[in-house]
Amino acid sequence: MDTGVFEARRERLKQKLRELGLPALLVTYAANRWYLSGFELSDTQCNETAGWLLVRAHGPDVLLTDPRFEEEAARRLPREQVFIYAGKRSEAVGSFLKGLNLAALGFEAKTLRLFDHERLKDSVALVPTENLVEDLRLIKDEDEIGRITASCALNHAVFAAVESKLAPGRSEAQVAWDLERLFREGGATESAFPPIVGVGANAALPHANPGATLIREDELVLVDAGCRYLGYCSDQTRTFWVGDNPSERFLRTRELVRAAQQRALATIRPGVVFREAYLAARSVFEEASEAEHFTHSLGHGIGLETHEAPSLNAAAEGVFAPGMVVTVEPGLYYPDWGGVRWEFTVLVGEDGVMVL
Repeated sequence: MDTGVFEARRERLKQKLRELGLPALLVTYAANRWYLSGFELSDTQCNETAGWLLVRAHGPDVLLTDPRFEEEAARRLPREQVFIYAGKRSEAVGSFLKGLNLAALGFEAKTLRLFDHERLKDSVALVPTENLVEDLRLIKDEDEIGRITASCALNHAVFAAVESKLAPGRSEAQVAWDLERLFREGGATESAFPPIVGVGANAALPHANPGATLIREDELVLVDAGCRYLGYCSDQTRTFWVGDNPSERFLRTRELVRAAQQRALATIRPGVVFREAYLAARSVFEEASEAEHFTHSLGHGIGLETHEAPSLNAAAEGVFAPGMVVTVEPGLYYPDWGGVRWEFTVLVGEDGVMVL
């Protein structure tokens, strides 16, 4: 991606920092770090980091990382804007920050560990912030929309191929492996999340872990999977019937779920409050006296992460705007029988949504 894209994003953040009177922000969340610099989309271990990004309201930005990533960092920012630490990261970074004589430093309160906070606070006055970068990520630019669209296209192709593999005698785990293998063969770098495959009653678990349960003739199978392609995620759920004679219960449940989805899609447009989409879907279930079986939010934002802002739940207060990309995935779940979920990823436009 053109480095100018990242520079433009950082400039938007700098403007926010100037408005808040914050001299700088220490970016410690991996997805935010990549969004602003193109450096390392994810940290490989929960107890490790590839580094942090310092964005300054005035002055040069700095990537702070260890020697393993020096050359990669130098491809993202000029080498003089790369600080390499060795040994104890927080001590080295603390000394570096102290030398900048910053009046204050914003930090991402959701992701800076207390361990690091305690070691940095003696070097600079730390100010907690929330969602400064995430708010920028809400609206996808043209390049991001293209990448998400391509990721969704691969997802559709993989689902079409997997549907033919839903045969009696095959296990949930085998289907999950089919999904992961086909994603990688199609060019994805990884699955966006561990695939969900639920046969029969297991489909009543919205995040069922694929196991040894075998597909049987005349049974439903819920499949939820996505991939990371060109750096961006896709997410899709379909509930299939294996056999030529779907039950009346399955057909009715699927009809209700898809009707709820369509009512929500018809509701989404710029200026509409997020929760209104959730309530629109729920109203279909309420009319059918099935609302108690709709047990999760309607959907979520998607982009660099599978789950990112906004959340489409009963309490969500933000409003839709052009350029947002969200999932719309109502479902109904019955522990004694199974569940049905149907998911679209959609782009919010000026007058409504486009299914990707």
